Formats: sequence, structure tokens, C-alpha cells
Amino acid sequence: MGIQTNTNTSGACRAITPNDSTDLPLGICRAIYVGVGGEVSIDDLSGETVVFKNAISGSVIPVQTARVNATATTATDLIALY
Repeated sequence: MGIQTNTNTSGACRAITPNDSTDLPLGICRAIYVGVGGEVSIDDLSGETVVFKNAISGSVIPVQTARVNATATTATDLIALY
């Protein structure tokens, strides 16, 4: 009997265009990949705006969100992982 693990990989990925009034194209994502580092501003599931400071290029922010805000987001090449 082999070792069984529960993997939580993403089943879909979409480029993110930060926007202060429009949600992500497929709704709530599981995480955000940061292509080029900087700040990432999101609205969390309770509606609170949170800014992740100094996100590193090539990192994944493990946060569920439906919106990445243009205001205060300086990181680029963001990808939503669903």
C-alpha cells in the first residue's frame, strides 16, 4: 500500500488585471502567483482590504480572494490559481 496524500493543486489559472471594482474572471481564487514582486492589494472574503507588502518575485500568496485591487498594487504578472 502506497502513501496517499491530498494535493490541492490549482485546476485553472488566469492572468490577473488588478481592478478596484471588478472581481476575478472565475470568482474566488485559491492563491496568487507573483511574477514581478511588489505590493498586492486584495479584498479578503470578509470584504476587508489587505495589502501584502514586498511580495517576492516568483512567490505564491496562499490567500483566497475574488478581487485584486489596482490601488496599492505594484506587483505585476500576477496569476490567479483556482
